[in-house]
Amino acid sequence: MKISLERDALFAQLQTVSRVASTRSAIQALSGVQLSAQSSGCELRATDMDVGLRVPLEAEVAREGTVVLPARLILDVVRSLPADHISIEARSAEQDVEVVAGNATFHIRTLRGDDFPPFPEPDPDSSVELPADAFVSTALKVAGSASRDETRPVLTGILVSASDRELRMVATDSYRLSVKETTLETPLTSGFEVNVPARALQELARLVSHDQDVPLSVSVRQNQVLFTLGRVVLSSRLIDGQFPNYRQLLPETFEHELRLAGPELTEVVRRISLLAQKNAPLRLAFAEGELTVSAQTPDVGEARESMPVAFTGEPLEIGFNPEFLRAGLEAIDEGDVLLKLISPLRPGLIESGDESRFRYLIMPIRLNV
Repeated sequence: MKISLERDALFAQLQTVSRVASTRSAIQALSGVQLSAQSSGCELRATDMDVGLRVPLEAEVAREGTVVLPARLILDVVRSLPADHISIEARSAEQDVEVVAGNATFHIRTLRGDDFPPFPEPDPDSSVELPADAFVSTALKVAGSASRDETRPVLTGILVSASDRELRMVATDSYRLSVKETTLETPLTSGFEVNVPARALQELARLVSHDQDVPLSVSVRQNQVLFTLGRVVLSSRLIDGQFPNYRQLLPETFEHELRLAGPELTEVVRRISLLAQKNAPLRLAFAEGELTVSAQTPDVGEARESMPVAFTGEPLEIGFNPEFLRAGLEAIDEGDVLLKLISPLRPGLIESGDESRFRYLIMPIRLNV
């Protein structure tokens, strides 16, 4: 293999693809980036066996071939090269590649290519086209609620459902639940429901942010999903197991339904949360016409702030994890929020006050009087 190309083009694509290379696998090749040079074009590929990414690379191909290079090392080398134009040549006898840029020459040992897994190919016959911006914006609304606890893998994913004109995504870590529904302008040719690792959808969001105009194609297989953006393909395993029936978790009726100014409430929660440290809860005390948000951390301090609210009836005080409450409010970009409550020991529901169809269920924290 021998190619020549521009340093900036290689560096940009290496930065993109190396994010999914494994950092802890016993298989050394998974810590690398596969560089494939064919007459039809060049590609960079990386995978940790859960998420895989392949991106195109603009280069002149003098000789075809494929090599696997250490991801972090080749990224650092390309970053430091002194010239804009690079030549990369595989030397099979030495089991390395020669990288030449200006007066600098590097010889980098290759990783075992046979250990690098083959990549799945998108199937046009089973693909569904979706608007990329709507897809990733829906995913980002709920991604923060996905669990990071690998002992319950089913909760580390986002349940993605698409049919006709509706796209719905759900995530929960058992302490909070996010549901976002998006209405599509054009009906889909077919539908699907899969549990995709949150990490894969966050990576897809990064890819889309570079070019929102490229159409997104989704192809679902038995245990994999492929996202295609032009010549960029992101693949991900699907998570096995039964995702919780989120509809059963959402209460049907509430004792109190309050409409509040979203930005104002969010700012109050941000300020008072500064004094909710060391697992201290954020307290929301409702009285006639008033909400008082307070927090107290021993040996640190305390804070409180009041704001008007259309509350009537018996006073109610409920506690929430400050980080979780703030995340739910921040997911609603603008306008009013609807806060729905039952009792101090039952979950609260935050909804967008407009037609954006976002719901955020949050478990309370039992308060010590």
